Amino acid sequence: MTKLIKPTLTRRKLLGTGAAALASAPLLGRYAQAQSSEPIKIGFQVHRTGIGASYGRWYDRTTQAAVKRINDMGGINGRPVEVISEDDGTDPKRGAEVVEKFATQHNSDIAFGTLFSHVVYGSAPRAGELKMPYFVVSEGHHVASGALNRWTMQPGITDVKSQVQAMAPFVANNLGKKVTMIFPDFAFGHDHRDYFSAAIEAQGGEVVAKIAIPPTETSFTKYFPQIPRETEVIYHVMVGPAVLTFVKEMGEFFGPSKPEIFGFIDSLEAVDIASPGLEFLEGTYFWEGNPRYAQDTNHDFDANYRKAVGVDENGASVSDSKDVSTYAHMFGCWETLNIVKRGMEMADYKGPADRSKLIEAVESMSHMDLSDDHPQGAKIFNGKTHQTFGHQYISKVTDGRLALEHTTSIEDTMYEDEVDYTTQSF
Repeated sequence: MTKLIKPTLTRRKLLGTGAAALASAPLLGRYAQAQSSEPIKIGFQVHRTGIGASYGRWYDRTTQAAVKRINDMGGINGRPVEVISEDDGTDPKRGAEVVEKFATQHNSDIAFGTLFSHVVYGSAPRAGELKMPYFVVSEGHHVASGALNRWTMQPGITDVKSQVQAMAPFVANNLGKKVTMIFPDFAFGHDHRDYFSAAIEAQGGEVVAKIAIPPTETSFTKYFPQIPRETEVIYHVMVGPAVLTFVKEMGEFFGPSKPEIFGFIDSLEAVDIASPGLEFLEGTYFWEGNPRYAQDTNHDFDANYRKAVGVDENGASVSDSKDVSTYAHMFGCWETLNIVKRGMEMADYKGPADRSKLIEAVESMSHMDLSDDHPQGAKIFNGKTHQTFGHQYISKVTDGRLALEHTTSIEDTMYEDEVDYTTQSF
């Protein structure tokens, strides 16, 4: 499906009289060029179906809002931006096919947007073969580990390794040191298993059980008896359409005698905390990539972003309070597209022949300040590993809402380089 998001300002609106017309003259020049130029085509690999569908819907909504803002500001290098969307079914094989379609059928300038790590693994090699810049909005450690290629970047969202490294001290010091992990049995879950295990051990703790659950599972009660009695903390991170069932069944199993619980918000993304059966979550903790509920300390950048994507102070759609967003992740689409814009402007990007120049431009970036372009928070991008590092948030369920409890520093999330993609040829 092809969808062109056009600038909302027209020549007629800009050709006013007096001071207003003079003030608009520089913007008019950019639009005049844009109207006579080919659009920049963003191939949006979106999880419309499959286990990532709830994320895909909000990734789409955020992407459309970000591109509208970019076009309203004059596009990129005076050219409008066009979003070309293709459903990958949250499937690795289809993901590779979608990337190829962007390159060979749609003549896209870049591919963008993938979340689920197994789809990234399936798609990135084809992007490299096609020499297609592939900007993923995932969280797996796949990019920074060196497992992929120079054409694949993750500049707008942090990865699991950095997240759990920053979380482990809080868990060990405040909740307990004997941890049982419950995670999905694919690459994203394996990153949690491996990197949190190492991180909690560095804090003097241990993982006493690792329970891997198939991502297509629909009932979870049979897994809970595997939790050892000595468990002090349950660490859970689940994904997919059955997350509400998972959380409800966990509450039914433990009742009032539950251990401490620390979850990644993935287990509750797109789910209303006020849903019946979730009362037991009161007093438990969650990692959030971006706090769902507006906090007293929020800045105007968050408010502006919420307005642009149509999300209220509770993290739900302004048009339907029951339609809860994937707020902890979808900011990555907004921020990545702003990085692409900046990179194309730095590279004076004119077309596919400049794709390698775009990659080099993004590789040269470092500090990204808190701003309307980066409303989740400031970041430091590592051009060698193609991975960004940023603040992480720990929230506590308090009176049926997520209240921000702790914000990590960026330095808490950083680790030694495992690859230098800049040494690889194009």
